[in-house]
Amino acid sequence: MLNWVKRVVVGRPLRSDRLTEQSLPKRLALPVFASDPLSSVAYATQEILLVLAVGGTALMYLATPVAAAVVLLLAVVVVSYRQVVRAYPSGGGSYEVASRNLGRSAGLVVAAALLVDYVMTVAVSVAAGVDNIISAAPSLNPYRVAINVAFIAVLTAMNLRGVRESGKAFAIPTYLFITGLVVMIAVGVGRALFGTAPVAESASYHVRAEHAGLAGAALLFVTLRAFASGCTALTGVEAISNGVPAFKPPRSENAARTMAAMGLIAIGLFAGITGLALMTGVKVAENTCDLVGFTGNCATDPQRTVIAQLAASIFGGSDSIGFYVIQATTALILILAANTAFNGFPLLTSILAHDRYLPRQLHTRGDRLVFSNGILVLSLVAMLLIVAFDGSVTRLIQLYILGVFTSFTLSQAGMVRHWNRHLGVERDPRIRRQMHTSRIINALGAVMTGLVLVIVLATKFTHGAYLVVIAVPILYGLMRGIRRHYDRTARELEPEPGGMVLPARIHAVVPVSQLHRPTLRALAYARATRPDSLTAVTVAISAEEVRALQAEWTERDIPVPLLVLDSPYRDITGPLLDYIAELRQNRPRDVVVVYIPEYVVGHWWEHLLHNQSALRLKARLLFQPGVMVTSVPWQLESSRPAGPQPAPEVRVPAPAAAEAERAVQPPAEEQPAPV
Repeated sequence: MLNWVKRVVVGRPLRSDRLTEQSLPKRLALPVFASDPLSSVAYATQEILLVLAVGGTALMYLATPVAAAVVLLLAVVVVSYRQVVRAYPSGGGSYEVASRNLGRSAGLVVAAALLVDYVMTVAVSVAAGVDNIISAAPSLNPYRVAINVAFIAVLTAMNLRGVRESGKAFAIPTYLFITGLVVMIAVGVGRALFGTAPVAESASYHVRAEHAGLAGAALLFVTLRAFASGCTALTGVEAISNGVPAFKPPRSENAARTMAAMGLIAIGLFAGITGLALMTGVKVAENTCDLVGFTGNCATDPQRTVIAQLAASIFGGSDSIGFYVIQATTALILILAANTAFNGFPLLTSILAHDRYLPRQLHTRGDRLVFSNGILVLSLVAMLLIVAFDGSVTRLIQLYILGVFTSFTLSQAGMVRHWNRHLGVERDPRIRRQMHTSRIINALGAVMTGLVLVIVLATKFTHGAYLVVIAVPILYGLMRGIRRHYDRTARELEPEPGGMVLPARIHAVVPVSQLHRPTLRALAYARATRPDSLTAVTVAISAEEVRALQAEWTERDIPVPLLVLDSPYRDITGPLLDYIAELRQNRPRDVVVVYIPEYVVGHWWEHLLHNQSALRLKARLLFQPGVMVTSVPWQLESSRPAGPQPAPEVRVPAPAAAEAERAVQPPAEEQPAPV
């Protein structure tokens, strides 16, 4: 049943040699890797206006210079990452750049910051998308968290089906969103040019100022905080640099062109939306009750998003077709923006797992040639964040972008060092000029993103960013600890210089509770290995049961000695462990092999009824030096395929005494030699 559900959700497994078929052309790579920065324009303007609203309407004039600064920064970062894509096409992105040029510690800081940011991308993108859905259907507000979790589950299933399939599924909504916003901006600007400028529904509102008459340092702080919030438009820019291997050849060139297209589209949409918001007089506030003139119930009715207000004012009201098209495509692209993280996070964790900084399971591809374990980890953590923060974009956004600007700064600094190193050996004047230009671009990017990092940290720390400041060092320490564990394990498993040494003697032990087919099979298999000694061992819990077992043993003429161990406290594993320890006492090269008969059951509830003693014994034996544990399975009827299946026969013949002695007790002087 579970396998059937898996096949319906995920699809049929793909052969490893079909990995090249999953490569993406530019038209599909754009929605797969760039949906996050493209969708960020839907709420970046709103975040700027929300911060400026603390001064009422008096500070709205700052929105234009703040938005211009965000556009400049976005352009610089896009151009800088085009250098990364061309210089490091293997897909490590910021992590690889920082690791190679600034050292492993810097690389791990970048990796930890990006992992946090990818999780936040999923949580914020889905929550913002649900916000737009609720703007169109306010009655859904009580189910906000459940809707968020459901969308993350759908995204998880889509990404488990493969990169190419998710690209096909997400391409149409992404291009519809771009087209819808371009049309909305064009219509809005056109109406303004022809004298019928649209007016937002909140244009007549007044925002109740939390801090009136801001000036000096306070005004600078609010401006910087608005800029930091607007920088959410840059989230996900680095995802293309992490996903270069997913592009069709020539990979670096296709990735660079896709990044350029993404930058141009994102800048155009962000500038257009910000201009329309200021032209139509949009007002937003963190608390709806601070909007003087709001006609709804400010305690329960959410305010419409900036995009929703613009669509309603430009297309003729909230019941127009244009309004619903914009809301639907915006909600879709915001939710699908999480797909950027669903591609970036698993790729990054697979690289970290390959470098032994994360569990190796994260480097394994699933049925559809994607890193399934990374996808599942990302979705689970994002769901937990949604539940913890009630799906609130305003609360989640405070944890956002700190991680991404950490990776921006360190990767750009790493690229400056990269060019310095190459300039030291390059002699071609034309190539040197190109390198000098690239170094200037990356240096400018490092300085600008470093300043933004300081601004974000200073302005958002008390509003929730401190959680990221805590999470990044914890992840860094965790990854270093995992690497130390793998290194220590590798040293312990290193072959000894003398080669493999065979054991001096092999003692076989078969635990026996009663004489039935599984016991006879275990005895037969143990005898077939021809150990130096073979003993069946039973623990005396009930004297009556032991006598019955001994009588049956004699009656069947079993050619293996039965040893009875006393257990006055009714413990089964303790006496067995003591006996096994005696076999190896003062003989460190001796090996004890314990053959444990086990039932194979077909239903989960049957596990509760069988094999409990065997499980406890195996758990204890695994920690005993020089002890090997062999499970001898016996398939019960419930575990077999439907239809009549003859039960396998197990016969233990009773050979002559001399033959049994030779089979069970080889001469003591036969000692194996080292190999």
